[in-house]
Amino acid sequence: MKRSKFITTLILLLTLSINARAEVCGYYIMRKKNHERPVTDPCFSFMKDHKAYYIGPDEKVIYLTFDAGYENGNIERIADTLKKHGAKAAFFVLDNIIRRNTDLIVRLAEDGHLICNHTSRHKDCTKLSKEEFENELNSLECVYKELTGKTLCRFFRPPEGRFNEKTLSYAEELGYKTVFWSFAYADWDNGKQPDRGYAKKLILDNTHNGEIILLHPTSKTNADILDGLLCEWEKMGYRFGSLEELA
Repeated sequence: MKRSKFITTLILLLTLSINARAEVCGYYIMRKKNHERPVTDPCFSFMKDHKAYYIGPDEKVIYLTFDAGYENGNIERIADTLKKHGAKAAFFVLDNIIRRNTDLIVRLAEDGHLICNHTSRHKDCTKLSKEEFENELNSLECVYKELTGKTLCRFFRPPEGRFNEKTLSYAEELGYKTVFWSFAYADWDNGKQPDRGYAKKLILDNTHNGEIILLHPTSKTNADILDGLLCEWEKMGYRFGSLEELA
């Protein structure tokens, strides 16, 4: 009888664990003070089993990443600033910007930045079947290859950070490494841009070793403060690394 209860309890716990992994769908990370390296919530522990990254090594290195769905003049400004500093970044792009701003995407690639997969249409990946998920990533690869003659880098970021273990597994099967972030802030609303001084201080106060920073390059605030940020990071002794180092 005791053994039966034990087995029933064990099955229940396993079921709850599997369901929890399936239901996780909103990535987040808690900030720390004094430039300490943040850690993810324990509920995301399965990330390490599927080539998913949110932070780099405990070294003075920052990985600049941008999620780009369209151009409004600020991406070009950011590209100019990155070139001025010789800093390389990763741009996670959508179908729209590749088609509408092909020359800009080619320029980013030729400047040495990684052009990565943010899916074709920015859908919630947790609601897609395996076939639909594969189509989202594969179709973006094809558009990029067709319009630029180049091959998309094998890094993936789920739109809005919505994911579960199934999503990571599908991406892994397609040869992708999933990249989240160890710092991001509310910079995406063009109608409600953060104050430049506030944004710069927030970003610098939260700088930490191995940081993977997520910025939106359509943000006017980000375009305005990036040069100053890069200067400050350089003074702090940081270098700007490539996501390829994480692999």
